[in-house]
Amino acid sequence: MLIRTHTCGQLRETDIGATVRLNGWVNSYRDHGRLLFIDVRDRFGVTQLVFDPDGGISAEQKVVADRLRNEDVVAIEGKVRRRESVNPKLATGVIEVLVTNLVVLSKTENPPFLPDDLDKLPAEEFRMAHRYIDLRRPAMQKMLATRHKLYQVTRRYFDENGFLEIETPILYKSTPEGAREFLVPSRHVPGTFYALPQSPQLFKQILMVAGCDRYMQICRCFRDEDPRADRQAEFTQIDLEMAFVRRDQVMEMMEGFVRRLWREMTGFEVPPMRRMPFREAMEDYGIDRPDTRYDLKIKDISEFAATVDFGVFKTALEKGKDRPRFNSKRGVVKAIRVPGGAEKLTRKLTDGYTEFVKGFGAGGVAVVKVVKGEDGSPKLDTGIAKFLEPRKAEFLALMGCEIGDTVLFVADVYAIATKCMGELRQKVARDMGVVPKPGAEGGPWNFLWVVDFPMFEKNKETGKWVAMHHPFTSPRDDQMQAFLDANEEDDDVIESIVSAGYDIVLNGQEIAGGSVRIHDRAVQSKVFKLLGLTPEQAKEKFSFLLEALSFGAPPHAGVAFGLDRLVMNFLGTDNIRDVIAFPKTLTGADLMTKAPSHVPANQLKDVHVASIIPPAAT
Repeated sequence: MLIRTHTCGQLRETDIGATVRLNGWVNSYRDHGRLLFIDVRDRFGVTQLVFDPDGGISAEQKVVADRLRNEDVVAIEGKVRRRESVNPKLATGVIEVLVTNLVVLSKTENPPFLPDDLDKLPAEEFRMAHRYIDLRRPAMQKMLATRHKLYQVTRRYFDENGFLEIETPILYKSTPEGAREFLVPSRHVPGTFYALPQSPQLFKQILMVAGCDRYMQICRCFRDEDPRADRQAEFTQIDLEMAFVRRDQVMEMMEGFVRRLWREMTGFEVPPMRRMPFREAMEDYGIDRPDTRYDLKIKDISEFAATVDFGVFKTALEKGKDRPRFNSKRGVVKAIRVPGGAEKLTRKLTDGYTEFVKGFGAGGVAVVKVVKGEDGSPKLDTGIAKFLEPRKAEFLALMGCEIGDTVLFVADVYAIATKCMGELRQKVARDMGVVPKPGAEGGPWNFLWVVDFPMFEKNKETGKWVAMHHPFTSPRDDQMQAFLDANEEDDDVIESIVSAGYDIVLNGQEIAGGSVRIHDRAVQSKVFKLLGLTPEQAKEKFSFLLEALSFGAPPHAGVAFGLDRLVMNFLGTDNIRDVIAFPKTLTGADLMTKAPSHVPANQLKDVHVASIIPPAAT
């Protein structure tokens, strides 16, 4: 083998006259008769090679060169010279290498596709099945390099700030933290199982109790959930924890990390990040991760709607009318003004919105358009215009409407109306074309903190209380007494308790989430009680944590960044499979290795689960 002296993206004009050796894949092949031009590629770039019988290549090696085809692996030796015509698209476009020696390191079968043929790039699932070819594409090589750089920036920043990088176990205890777990049967203890960690949450809290003070890990996490465009069952997060801190200190540290990361990865200087309370996010945007790049805001018009003689409004407002404001079961009427919607939002689109919100529990969407009347003044048209007409001036002032606008309404209990309007806002923005397209330059980078989340929420399927973040999140300091006094039967009080949680949101996507943790055993036990765990159940599942909290636990708090989502933003893609070297499909399959797969019956017997052997495996 001819050991390389340079990479295929390294040679420049200053190397003219030098004898060099290159290794790589044949990227393209152009036969000009006596002269043969081949581009050779590695992850660093492309260099043009010239095979000229008068330039020192032997006749035998010229024959070998004539038989080269795309994706063959070669090693060459030759002299760098200036190209007759410069290729400005290549970093090496000023030079070429006149080959004097050629070694074919590996011949390829006919490739399933060519990594540089973007016009004929096959379907994603086909590329995933041949990932070793797909990863040769320059875009995928850029992805791998971007992930690598992100790792290094992360490690440098947190090392500079006194964090220790500590590994935590992959084989773990099954604990009810929210998502469904992956289980691993034990061979040594029949009938018992490990779980793969949803996150290192409990271990990083244990590390704070152990006196490690500041912890960091780039770790793998596993959640047996249905994948989607920005979620995989197996993913990577940047996991962090700090002792002897309160919320503001953690947020300042993490905001500094975001600022360093964006500066080094993109050159963008992140401004001070706004802090938005959860309730403001839900009221104005209908979602706890609002996309603030476009100015469509939701308005609660319940007070005004109570004066309108429209049956749908009246029925909704009767629901839970004695419950506190923002209570999930209290009836509300919400509206959103869409500038320019009178023309762009067709009847077909607005009719479709009714079917859309039904998927989130509402009965439909009411519509009114603001058009120009005969006298040139605003006129209400279509939908529920006749019900609003008697109070037209008040309505127009309330919504800030102008001629050409459309207003959409949803009336239901707070939880349903808010969810529907949050989803509808995003759909309307896409239909109106006001959502910036993702790009490597980022479009506008709109960062914000969302803080002051409710501590608990109801599980829609079971009707039981669950932790909105996780069950180890502390109440906000000023909420502690209300929390300690709460009775598990008092739903309104439990729903009103505010946690010390915080998320970082970027362009409508949560990129990090964290909270101040509970460091008092009695407080932690009370959380378990409100979540419906008996003392025996809590001890069975979390005895090691409760015991640790009883032996001198410092106040501590932390956060976790979704590393894959960070890379998605840097590369301008909305598909998480584009930023993972070996991703899985939406059904959790690895098409390259054909996982998951059946295993021999004797392996199942070894781990004491022979009773579940499927027929195909026996």
